[in-house]
Amino acid sequence: MKDQCKKVRYEMNEVTITISDFLTGLSSSPAFAVTTVLTLGVILVNGWTDAPNAIATCVSTRAISARHAILMAAVFNFLGVFLMTMINSSVASTIYNMVDFGGDSHEALIALCAGLTAIVTWATAAWWFGIPTSESHALIAGLSGATIALHNGVDGINGSEWIKVLYGLLLSTFLGFIFGWLSVRLVELLFRNRDRRKTNRFFEGAQIAGGAAMAFMHGAQDGQKFKPFRFQ
Repeated sequence: MKDQCKKVRYEMNEVTITISDFLTGLSSSPAFAVTTVLTLGVILVNGWTDAPNAIATCVSTRAISARHAILMAAVFNFLGVFLMTMINSSVASTIYNMVDFGGDSHEALIALCAGLTAIVTWATAAWWFGIPTSESHALIAGLSGATIALHNGVDGINGSEWIKVLYGLLLSTFLGFIFGWLSVRLVELLFRNRDRRKTNRFFEGAQIAGGAAMAFMHGAQDGQKFKPFRFQ
């Protein structure tokens, strides 16, 4: 158990990295250090643009104070990425296997830096101008574009992993719409003849629980996306 605590391990395609390896890489490779800073920048941008969405509803309806909602979001985002990575790291695996930067580590890091810079630039500009966007799709596009530029073609793109993204986009849109519609109809049916004043407490609690669940799943999904950068 002590050996496991001393070593931060992330196994994917038989890749293992320790804290000492990571620190050595930072001090010995400027490109690796820049990539690390850019990765943190992408995570920061993703956090300030996506994470608030989970708690916006429960705060706007005053079911919970903004201070408590932020604390709740921080806790459940962390739990989401920590617990779900231990159970199932399929999201990280998909991102990791989506592109191949080739065997030259120096060129691979340059391409990765270019992709990350594009993500930060686009996400920040979209946030500034109020354009609804997704850092997940920006991530996929940035990595794919960098890979295509590096290989002068699509040889580095793994089509089978790209298909998973398209499936996720379509399914999340249609299933989200269907389950959202069914949920509203069910609530209307169950509470049609109830006194609204007596149901406020229930719905406030439900909004808080929903916000916590959204924050948890945001961490589970988005938190995993950036882990593979250390192993490209």
